[in-house]
Amino acid sequence: MPSNVTRKVLERHLVEGRLVPGEEIAIRIDHTLLQDATGTMAMLEFEALGLDRVRVDLAAQYVDHNLLQTDFKNADDHRYLQSACARYGIHFSRPGNGISHQVHLENFGRPGLTLLGADSHTPAAAGLSMLAMGAGGLDVALAMAGRPYYLPCPQVLGVKLLGRLPDWVSAKDVVLEMLRRYDVKGCLGKVVEYYGPGVATLSVEDRAVIGNMGTELGATSSIFPSDEQTRAYLHAQGRGDHWQPLVADADASYDEYDEIDLEGLEPLIACPSSPGNVVAVREVAGIPVDQVIIGSSANSGLKDLLRVVRIVEGRHSAPNTDFHINPGSRQVLENVAESGGILPLMMAGAKIHQSGCLGCIGMGQAPGTGQVSLRTFPRNFPGRSGTKDDQVYLCSPETAAAAALRGVITDPRDLDFDMTYPRIEEPVQRLVDRSSMVFPGEEGFATEVLRGPNIKPFPQLDALPENLRVTVAIKVGDNISTDGIMPAGNKVLPLRSNIEAISEYVFYQLDPEFHARCRQLGDVAVIGGDNYGQGSSREHAALAPRYLGVRLKLAKSFARIHKANLCNFGILPLTFKNPSDYDRLLQGAVLEIDAVRQRLERGDTEIPVRVGGDEILAVLDVSERQRASLLAGGTLNQVRQEL
Repeated sequence: MPSNVTRKVLERHLVEGRLVPGEEIAIRIDHTLLQDATGTMAMLEFEALGLDRVRVDLAAQYVDHNLLQTDFKNADDHRYLQSACARYGIHFSRPGNGISHQVHLENFGRPGLTLLGADSHTPAAAGLSMLAMGAGGLDVALAMAGRPYYLPCPQVLGVKLLGRLPDWVSAKDVVLEMLRRYDVKGCLGKVVEYYGPGVATLSVEDRAVIGNMGTELGATSSIFPSDEQTRAYLHAQGRGDHWQPLVADADASYDEYDEIDLEGLEPLIACPSSPGNVVAVREVAGIPVDQVIIGSSANSGLKDLLRVVRIVEGRHSAPNTDFHINPGSRQVLENVAESGGILPLMMAGAKIHQSGCLGCIGMGQAPGTGQVSLRTFPRNFPGRSGTKDDQVYLCSPETAAAAALRGVITDPRDLDFDMTYPRIEEPVQRLVDRSSMVFPGEEGFATEVLRGPNIKPFPQLDALPENLRVTVAIKVGDNISTDGIMPAGNKVLPLRSNIEAISEYVFYQLDPEFHARCRQLGDVAVIGGDNYGQGSSREHAALAPRYLGVRLKLAKSFARIHKANLCNFGILPLTFKNPSDYDRLLQGAVLEIDAVRQRLERGDTEIPVRVGGDEILAVLDVSERQRASLLAGGTLNQVRQEL
């Protein structure tokens, strides 16, 4: 039977189940990826399994989020991670070496492999034809232990690309066009596979941009074929022997189809405060811009930055516009320097930062009150920048550079400079720098793992009780992101290894009293709308609420990763059988489920929830494996029992 690329990779890695969309499958994982904001807890979870070494082909830990060292916490976490990596056989990327997705692309990515990362933008590895997925840290820790990864078998949306991108339009506009069509939940349960003649016109780093931000579609992953562009990139990185072809069979089919004529695209922009709020740049042109940031986990590769260099060369940013560059890796910055790009950027007024996520995760670079910020980042959820009521727009490097020069949102095709579009050729050989990557060796087995005072043991979670009685502690609306549940930023991120401390910030942006209310109420519930838990893979958005006593979340629908995280930490992820029942529940309502443990044990999918003298029906759509986790009070409890 002819196969598409997604099915080929799944078939080669299938451990359990059938490749039928919606059925749970288990796949073997080749590579795992951790970053420091999620990796500290994931490493603690891995240690709790009691293994001597990782049991995956390649495990990598990157330090790219918690880079501001305003006190001891981040520095202690970094030392803990480096010592734990040596002890357990994990590659360690030092602070400042770069963003996980860019560095993994440069050093480890290989066509046809699977990658599981504790970061929702892990599908950036689509640039090298990997089937890469974001997951909660516990799922990644289990993969590091050699266990398969469980997920609903995805549908495959085949998107045929035709033609070639016109001048002043780039890869960011391709994924923004997808978001304009599908919004932030239109690809739930799907892998977006790009094929067709237009694919050959996109570089590996172009494809990584599309895969990275494909997460904002709600997609399980994105993937591209492995072709001559892939081979050229790996050769330029000194890894030509890692290339292998991977293309869909001639008669391969897809579950759904779409088509994009690249030549017909124009510069696009996502307006505040959702990646799906996409319009043409010309529709918002003229709005004053206070801040421009180019780089971070998307659009921080060599060709994107060199293109910006050529656009701003000999010019200066507007007097009222701050201009920032966040390179994707130390190697990218070194290659920009070797190409003569640093001085033009500095002469244009750019602030060149260390390689890291920085403003994308609210770690510095926050805009001022009421200010407009244009960013090439993948997300603009409310308050994510670190500023309440922020006005963050997402756009291509070309559009961002044009705004930096003009001081207003500008369609880059309307720049009134006498210049042609700078098309940057793919380098035959890149300057390769792996000096800040610490490779594991047998000598590290005896390394003492160093733990600072902020690193606390994983909390004990009790099993599901026989009956459940909870009080609704908060009711929220549609598209609540994990940023809304568990904020990021330089105040909160350093607490990732201290669940007691970080739990004080659950729902902090929406309801600063949530933490205290939970302490008063005991066992509680959260009521949510559609697409609850979209965005980041951060498992703290499940673990910290569980620590506060959240035992069930009742929503219209859940985002994939967050739902899996809820099961991992013993929180019942219930959905309304009748969505209109959402309107009947208010904060303070008491919900009761009799014989809840018995219902899970016998496999019930419809769960009656008593509200006063009334009753509503909820649906529990989980696998048998997830039921076992819920009964045990969490997956770690279950795995400990098995081990």
